[in-house]
Amino acid sequence: MNQRNDEYYMEKALKLAAQGEGYTSPNPLVGAVVVKDDEIVGKGYHKKAGEAHAEVHALNQAGDKAEGATLYVNLEPCCHLGKTPACSLKIINSNISRLVVAMEDPNPIVAGKGIKDLEEAGIEIKTGVLEQEAKKLNEIFIKNMTEQMPFVYLKTGQTLDGYLATRTGHSRWVTNEEARKYGHQMRHKVDGILVGIGTVVGDNPNLTTRLDDKDGKDPIRIVLDSKLQTPNDANIINEDSESPTFIITTEDYDRDKYEKLNKLNNLKIIVLSKDENGRIDLNQLLKELYKKEVTSILIEGGGTVNHSFLKTGLIDKFYCFVAPKILGGNDGVPSFSGPGVEKMNNAYQLENIEYEFLDGDLLCKGEIRKE
Repeated sequence: MNQRNDEYYMEKALKLAAQGEGYTSPNPLVGAVVVKDDEIVGKGYHKKAGEAHAEVHALNQAGDKAEGATLYVNLEPCCHLGKTPACSLKIINSNISRLVVAMEDPNPIVAGKGIKDLEEAGIEIKTGVLEQEAKKLNEIFIKNMTEQMPFVYLKTGQTLDGYLATRTGHSRWVTNEEARKYGHQMRHKVDGILVGIGTVVGDNPNLTTRLDDKDGKDPIRIVLDSKLQTPNDANIINEDSESPTFIITTEDYDRDKYEKLNKLNNLKIIVLSKDENGRIDLNQLLKELYKKEVTSILIEGGGTVNHSFLKTGLIDKFYCFVAPKILGGNDGVPSFSGPGVEKMNNAYQLENIEYEFLDGDLLCKGEIRKE
């Protein structure tokens, strides 16, 4: 089978894997395709954590046709017993003759061992097919496994001259409907959505997910509130949602307010230490969130929160939505509020840039270049 065909079928596996977005955390996104005589005889994807893996769905659908076939999967099959049996055993027992894998599993429990087991069972192995596409799809899982930290997305919706809102704080709406729909898809994708207390008091957001084509998963609502100023009637703590709200505070919190908030259902108050600037220690925050199986967060905060994450180097990927609007002054609410660099050559440079137009608004995606 030539390289072109391998890429063709791996692309099918990647598209299947993407269908699980928002549902598989803390597991990766995985799709699998079984091919025999240049025909797809089985396919599947991992639909939800704790349920059958992609390879199992694909091989079950293929049945006896799996014998002598090729299995395409975007991530190395697992070889350990977790909440489900090891996929490597299922693959060996299916009698496939060839396995094509996009990337090795970054999970140290697997990390090449699954491929080795299958190779020793006499299965022909090919790796690295559409590897970069596979890594991009599972960027959250890769960081989780290699750094034991959540993947951090930062989303801004700003005017052409860089403002989130007018001088009065009015921000509805900076971006258009298509851009806002995209934002809800991002909320569905991540485990948590983070804002500062200023956003809660000023906008009283719901921070839920609303999708047109499917039931969206609400992220955990995370609020940075060092002095516990969250109003008792705030939408984020009165929302009818399966996902909880985390209020992150410091030892400076209001004791009376703590007692009132702590009685509310679906709300957890987390007390953390302060950094050298007297604010919530963001590194400690991310470590604490990861302990609670929050594998990814989306920052939708104001300029101060955005600036804090930028300065501490904790943002993995930027999603900047730019509307073709100009406020025309120097008194709006900037996307990043705080002291900037002094020289242009010290500016934060993005790389791996992608651009997309959403009904006239521009979406720029990228990562900060690491020297």
